[in-house]
Amino acid sequence: MKIVLAYSGGLDTSVIVKWLRETYDAEIVTFAADVGQEEELKGLPQKARATGASKHYTLDLVEEFARDFIYPMIRANAVYEGQYFLGTSIARPLIAKAQIEIAKKEKADTVAHGATGKGNDQCRFELTYMALAPHLEIIAPWKNDVFRSQFPGRAEMIQYCADHKIPVEASVKKPYSMDRNLLHISYEAGILEDPWFDPTTKANKGMFKLSVSPEDAPNKAEYVELDFVKGNCVAVNGKQLTPAGVLKKLNKLGGKHGIGRVDLVENRFVGMKSRGVYETPGGTILMQAHRQVESLTMDREVMHLRDGLIPKYAELVYNGFWFAPEREALQALIDESQKRVTGTVKLKLYKGNIITCGRKSPYSLYDLKIASMEGVKSWYNQSDATGFIRLNGLRLRARNLAQGGPKV
Repeated sequence: MKIVLAYSGGLDTSVIVKWLRETYDAEIVTFAADVGQEEELKGLPQKARATGASKHYTLDLVEEFARDFIYPMIRANAVYEGQYFLGTSIARPLIAKAQIEIAKKEKADTVAHGATGKGNDQCRFELTYMALAPHLEIIAPWKNDVFRSQFPGRAEMIQYCADHKIPVEASVKKPYSMDRNLLHISYEAGILEDPWFDPTTKANKGMFKLSVSPEDAPNKAEYVELDFVKGNCVAVNGKQLTPAGVLKKLNKLGGKHGIGRVDLVENRFVGMKSRGVYETPGGTILMQAHRQVESLTMDREVMHLRDGLIPKYAELVYNGFWFAPEREALQALIDESQKRVTGTVKLKLYKGNIITCGRKSPYSLYDLKIASMEGVKSWYNQSDATGFIRLNGLRLRARNLAQGGPKV
């Protein structure tokens, strides 16, 4: 039996490597995806082999992550429940896809992950496995009764590592869990499980890694210009950048000005509510800028149709259905809507705020002659509005005359 394990080198997966090998008498191949978490990847190959893996892969997926996963989602303006920019959600299908590719290369018959049975990541990993490689067996130790009885909590896992000389940097007192990638950092569990707990106080604000608090941001605003082509940002302040380069640049700018912090209670796919704290500085800027180019270039009815689909698209990403046919169908409609979403947006960043200062596009549908209130002649005839309103009001007048109208 050969198992490819999605491996971060943290406490859970460090324990799981050895547990899988002993429980299943299997060869373990570990895999870590570089999706922009940076320093967390240092020393993973050595650590994995020391823990019991026969082989380790670390793949650089940063550019693919930005180009093929984050950017399509930005084109959809996808935000889950009006607040969450889906940073963790959108990374999981890419990680699972790469894990499957390694499983094929290694001729492995099984894939495994360290996601818990209470969270969303188990869905995202396993739905991707099923969509792309339905023949593979799936092992999820946290849904195994024997594993949970052996490791009911972090203290037992830390002791297990100590007993077996497994190097980990975890401690029983760590107050929360963290997940980082190019798009965001998420914080949850531990002290954050109390929805009344305030992580922004002076005593707690050291938790944040990507951004300063708005109170500590510069007292001087900073302007930034973003260029878009077909819904994709291609340049920042006139400098051409790759998708990953755009996000790295905007993360620094947004973090400097305290932009992109969100604290919410969300509805998990498995049914429970969960409190999460997120930092998404670059993604927040990118999303607002994208919407501004759309405001100039998208037809009203196309925009309203697309906007009506945003909650469904975001839900599919959140729940793990990236490789489902309905997401692909929605993406086709969304990408069709982006063909003329080309232009430049000027934003002002100041103490947690993103202020739109201007937008322009060669495909702008904004006609100054029509919009002007200064008596400029155009092919818009204000007299036409009388009949337009009368026809739209016909059913309202009929209702009042025949049925008495609405109660007021």
